[in-house]
Amino acid sequence: MHTPDPPSPPPADAAERARAYRQHCIAALLRGLAVLVAILLSLLLALFAPAPAAHAADAAPRVTALHGHLELDYTLTVEVANLAHWAMEGDPKQLVPFIDGRAITGNTPEAIDLVHGRLLFHLRINEDNRAVWTDLLGAPEGLQRRVTFSVGPADGAPFDTVLTGGQRVLLTVISPVYGGIALALVVVTLAVFVQLARTTSIIRKPGPGATQPYDLGRFQMAVWFFLIYLSYTAIWLVTDATDTIHPSLLALLGISAGTALSEAVIDAGAAPAQDAREGGLLAEREQLVPQLGARGRWQDPDADADARGRQQAARQRVAQIDQQLRTLQQQAPEAVSQGLLHDLLSDAQGYRFDRFQIFAFTLILGVIFLSDVYNNLSMPELSPTLLGLMGLSSGTYIGFKLPDRR
Repeated sequence: MHTPDPPSPPPADAAERARAYRQHCIAALLRGLAVLVAILLSLLLALFAPAPAAHAADAAPRVTALHGHLELDYTLTVEVANLAHWAMEGDPKQLVPFIDGRAITGNTPEAIDLVHGRLLFHLRINEDNRAVWTDLLGAPEGLQRRVTFSVGPADGAPFDTVLTGGQRVLLTVISPVYGGIALALVVVTLAVFVQLARTTSIIRKPGPGATQPYDLGRFQMAVWFFLIYLSYTAIWLVTDATDTIHPSLLALLGISAGTALSEAVIDAGAAPAQDAREGGLLAEREQLVPQLGARGRWQDPDADADARGRQQAARQRVAQIDQQLRTLQQQAPEAVSQGLLHDLLSDAQGYRFDRFQIFAFTLILGVIFLSDVYNNLSMPELSPTLLGLMGLSSGTYIGFKLPDRR
């Protein structure tokens, strides 16, 4: 038996299904395109995102060269790549040198060339950067030392630089030319002084000849003079400063000079008792000589017994005076130096603690003085307490000399 075919759908339902199918295909296509676009954008971002950072790195300022002499009170030219680009946002007038990572504040450029990327600096020391220069130049181990160099804002970080590592530059601590001249002058001065000290009375007690004992007061004055003389020269060579002597150092020189002067006054104004006695005996002899006759004969043969007795007494007294003068001359040997250290620490009575005290204080303060100059490039400013201690030591020494001259 034949089964009849199902009836065909109406034309309206078929058109609706076809439209829905087309919309579904279009939505799927759009979703696919959206995914594809997202993938392409991600790839583009991954490829081109580092480009701005690389461009910024290429435009960062960088010190590429240094022309001139890196030394105080000298001018130098610094080449900086991308300086003009940096100057669009920064102020090149506020740039300062950086030496070993330390900003030399107060040394802003004297000339700026943005076209060629050049800065001109004149290195000077001032109150703002004195501590930095002291660290850089203090305790020198030679005439020059190697340092890193850059520039940058005074209140910021230094620019990148090629002058680091194996390309560090030489910082001159002491000019070889001026250092050689100053060294020659100092050596000549010391050599002349040593020769004079050995052969003359420049630091010896006053007296005839060149073998008098060395004088402690004059020795102390010479020590402080040469300490200040050498320190002043060294500080000038390194920092080019000339106003480096503090008022306390003038007081110290005054104490040492006063000690030597007081000692000289005591030695000259109070003659030894032996010399005074010798002078009295000579004066008495001159008064008695006219009473004596030639070859022992009386001047008046007809004089009475009393007159002859007085003449005889005068003759005996003259003989006694001559004997006493010979004895005094034998008891007063000529003063002769026994060596520098022996002369400074002792006198006719032997070694004295007051002499040792002033000698020890002079030496230890001299060592401290030189150490401060070497490390800090400045002479120490002595406190009133320390000056008082030096004055007390000198006063004690002078006080002990007074009884020896009575």
